Amino acid sequence: MNSVIKDSLDPQVDDSVSRYDFLLLPCLFPTSPAKHNIPLFGVRGKDAFGEVKTARRLNLGDPERSAASPEFPAPARAEHTITCFRSVGAELGSRLLARQAWTPGAASCDPAGGGSSPGAGARAARRQTMAALLKSLLAASEKAACIAQLCRQEEALFSLLIEEKRGADKNKKFLQDFKTLADVLIQEVIKHDVGQKFPELQDHIRGEESNKFENGLGETVVVQVCPTQQETAALLEKVLDRKQAAAELLAAAIHQEVVLSDPALDDVAVTISTESMAVWIDPIDSTNQYIRGRGDVLPVDGIYPSGLRSALVLIGVYNRHSGEPVLGIINEPFFKEKLPARRWQSKYHWGISYGGTRLSSLSRPQLRTSPRVVLSSNEKVALQEALTPLYGQQLCFASGAGYKMLCVALGLADAYVLSEGSTFKWDSCGPHAILLALGGGMVDLSEALKSWQAGQRKPLPELTYNKPVEGALGAERWANQGGLVAYIHREHLEAVMATLAAAANTF
Repeated sequence: MNSVIKDSLDPQVDDSVSRYDFLLLPCLFPTSPAKHNIPLFGVRGKDAFGEVKTARRLNLGDPERSAASPEFPAPARAEHTITCFRSVGAELGSRLLARQAWTPGAASCDPAGGGSSPGAGARAARRQTMAALLKSLLAASEKAACIAQLCRQEEALFSLLIEEKRGADKNKKFLQDFKTLADVLIQEVIKHDVGQKFPELQDHIRGEESNKFENGLGETVVVQVCPTQQETAALLEKVLDRKQAAAELLAAAIHQEVVLSDPALDDVAVTISTESMAVWIDPIDSTNQYIRGRGDVLPVDGIYPSGLRSALVLIGVYNRHSGEPVLGIINEPFFKEKLPARRWQSKYHWGISYGGTRLSSLSRPQLRTSPRVVLSSNEKVALQEALTPLYGQQLCFASGAGYKMLCVALGLADAYVLSEGSTFKWDSCGPHAILLALGGGMVDLSEALKSWQAGQRKPLPELTYNKPVEGALGAERWANQGGLVAYIHREHLEAVMATLAAAANTF
């Protein structure tokens, strides 16, 4: 490998790369004493998504000269190369050359060193306002809510939309866990709609579900959003055992235009580098309640123990390099039932925690003097007993991981504690971002207990979203294996940690 190029790489990134391939792009440069700094894209490592791990700049001069000679001029009309790296199997080269190439004559530098910077326009275009991304994701969440409502309201349709998960994709927490066509449709709609507006995110929008669906005739169909409503309807007919009316109804919902009328979104004046972001989607969290849950369940102290209210659409944006959540959306498709039409009204919540900025559609809950903790109804008895001396009658139970996280964000509970690794990155990423925006967070329970017992209590390790579990298969690759604690106020987190640390050997 050329020593100049090799030395310019980040050694922390190099360790994850098996080998480099070289892609050479001839470029002609005009006479200029100015240095030519070109973005160097890669390196792409061995992470699960094959992501670009860094974007470095390489001084473009004599390829055999040291990169430490920034003033080396480009000779008149001399032919140079931009060198890009990609790891084995990644289709980075063609995409970079198509999107990032600096073609001859596209930019020039004047003799004084002024002029345009190669690739500056492309880089500026990739820096979007957070408001634009937020609006796009919220619109997608509203469309997702509409699809979820349609599938749940049409009983004849709903009976066709259930398929049991098997093998590596089965969540071990439930004896029966279901994948619905609504899940798949919502996931693909969000990928399609957001990917069209933010093409740099297209390959980094991921969710819980495979988009392969097996219909009642034994046919496997790859579900996707087609260019036209008619084509999408024709595809869905195959999934729905030739039920034309149902397919057309869903296709109309998929291709509808969602217009948001929320003036508060225009006040989000934050710039985000979308090229370094990725998105986790949970199309319908608490699928079990979505399928079996009732719509007339009454709340207990504001918290719904079960039912349709716990079925949520969860969207989380995170930094691909750090793994930190930066933007979260929780949409409640079944927030309110409209009578007598018996149609549902949705409600969304959002939060941003990015670059020192914290914004949310929610207000930060007040510090409660008698704190309340929400748990899963099948949480370990030992953990419940450990928390009882501190919380007593303030232990509450609810279905759905996302819903319990929402309860914390709304101030209905002060903490959500889970001892098992039964939640996943798509469950927690969106709610985590909202909690961060409100001054709270979500820690890895197992790692936090280790830190607490070692006397390292600030900060406690928060969940991250960019690395799979080593050695795990299927959905388990993205499990929050160590359990979690979601919180708003640090005081409540510390109270939970102190209590559980004292009883750590019992659960």
